[in-house]
Amino acid sequence: MKNKIRRVISALILVFAIFTLAACSTQSKKQAAPKTPLTTKATQDTQFLMGTVCTIKIYNKNKSNALDDSFDRIKQLANEITVNQKGSEIDKINNHSGENPVKVTPSIYRLCKDAYYYSQNSDGSYDMAIGPITSLWRIGFPDAHKPKQSQISARLPLVNYKNVVFNDKKQTVYLKKKGMKLDLGGIAKGFISDEVKKVLQKDGVTSAIIDLGGNVYVLGESPTNHSNWTVGVQDPKQSRGTAIGTVPEMNTTVVTSGIYERYLKVGKTIYSHLMNPRTGYPFQNNLMGVTIVTKYSTDGDALSTATFDKGLKDGYKYIEREKDTDAIFITKDKKVYVTSGLRKKFKLFSDSGYKLAHISDVK
Repeated sequence: MKNKIRRVISALILVFAIFTLAACSTQSKKQAAPKTPLTTKATQDTQFLMGTVCTIKIYNKNKSNALDDSFDRIKQLANEITVNQKGSEIDKINNHSGENPVKVTPSIYRLCKDAYYYSQNSDGSYDMAIGPITSLWRIGFPDAHKPKQSQISARLPLVNYKNVVFNDKKQTVYLKKKGMKLDLGGIAKGFISDEVKKVLQKDGVTSAIIDLGGNVYVLGESPTNHSNWTVGVQDPKQSRGTAIGTVPEMNTTVVTSGIYERYLKVGKTIYSHLMNPRTGYPFQNNLMGVTIVTKYSTDGDALSTATFDKGLKDGYKYIEREKDTDAIFITKDKKVYVTSGLRKKFKLFSDSGYKLAHISDVK
């Protein structure tokens, strides 16, 4: 009798388990947005946000809602990140420097932690606390000017990512010195691009291009060949969209930083917006542009900035050490150097005016 009762109870437990799994499966299916067939005619939109042109192209049918959701996410994050703007989380942190920690949203906390990681990873070549210097030069704004050396010298001691303090439990960020300022412009577009990708995937999009001011991410397969996308590598001397060559990629970001993106010309000297945190001046070396090819746009953005400080040889070595990451370095003498993972993939246009070179030839 006891054995019979045990068998009945076991059967009931098994039935309950199957029912529970079936219910979970049904619930999961309801939560996931349905995927739709691909089309070569994109659903797309272009908006001017964060001081740059943002374009999203979706190649799944009937996904206009995903486009709206993506731009809503960009606007939300831009409001939280952009300095001197109502609702800016970064402004709150900067305004309380040397006073008290500031609790921020989960997204901004993650962004700040990512910025700190790359400040540390690059040995300060990228420094999230560069704000006192960038706000002094104002390159990219109508009132941009070359500051006096005394002004730069006075602010340089405030540039040190090591004085940024985090509290993971309370989700707070604290700048230890009065007058410190975060400037996450060197990583923000990449972070937002990664967030847009999450939105698209949640909405069931499997094929898309995200282009935030030249920070490009290609999601899934191309609808034309059901394989890799052909992604152009930006010419750092020309306007956005002018390429010197291409790389075939899928689920990858291609991010370019160049000295001619935003700059200030004083006499015959050109000062780029890419600031050296050690000197308080724009980077001065033979690099004209760096394109990073990797899995996450946040990484690509930070690495493209960090490599400028290191120059060609050290920057090349730095990228070769990074997992799943490659780079294309373009020098002022119009030579192109590609890291090992791209040597068989990168195609240089014959009429680009540039010449492929090998890092072993650099003295």
